[in-house]
Amino acid sequence: MKTHYYLGWFNDFFPENLGKALQEDITDRKSLAMISSNPLLYEDNGTTERSWLDQAGIIFEDYHLINDYVQKEDAQTIIQNASAIFLLGGDTLKQNRFLIDYELLDLIKKSRAVVMGASAGAINMSTKWLCLKNFGYPVEKSTLYDGIGLDNFSVLSHFDLENNMELVQYELSALSEEISIYASNKDCAVRVKGGNIDILGNVYLMSHSKIQKLDETL
Repeated sequence: MKTHYYLGWFNDFFPENLGKALQEDITDRKSLAMISSNPLLYEDNGTTERSWLDQAGIIFEDYHLINDYVQKEDAQTIIQNASAIFLLGGDTLKQNRFLIDYELLDLIKKSRAVVMGASAGAINMSTKWLCLKNFGYPVEKSTLYDGIGLDNFSVLSHFDLENNMELVQYELSALSEEISIYASNKDCAVRVKGGNIDILGNVYLMSHSKIQKLDETL
């Protein structure tokens, strides 16, 4: 049963119910593979994301940071052997490019490990995502990118959604006619487990140009 966590960002730690769910889902804790979102910056090492897991009592025997300082073949082996995979938050574009360059997309999609992504990482876990200036990206032309495609929907994560609802609806309307979009800000999570979707925090679903707030189930 594949399990995926699409996370926003957490200013402190995981809420108790999210920590409990992760405790139950991550039973194999031999190794955690953390994928940088700024692969050339060694300091982008997942300290914050790891602290969330540590505080929830989820400790692994081995931790592996995958960035440009790791050989491509070694990175692929780490992913294949990982108990859990964490796509770190930060630069969505750089992480997307890195996943393609290191040929990790298909390996992650096929993995039986629990896959988590925070902010940029959650966006890159989705099937497609829209990169445009109004969402804070340093681009002039909007572009639709392919993500890993773990589940057949798009994600807008860690965006000031509540104060930009009209903007979000306008920009994502066309994409929402094609696939569903889960949009959230901070302290939120979407868990997909065995085909079932659970919600934590203020998460909105946009489909066919209509947006609705989802009830919490986690």
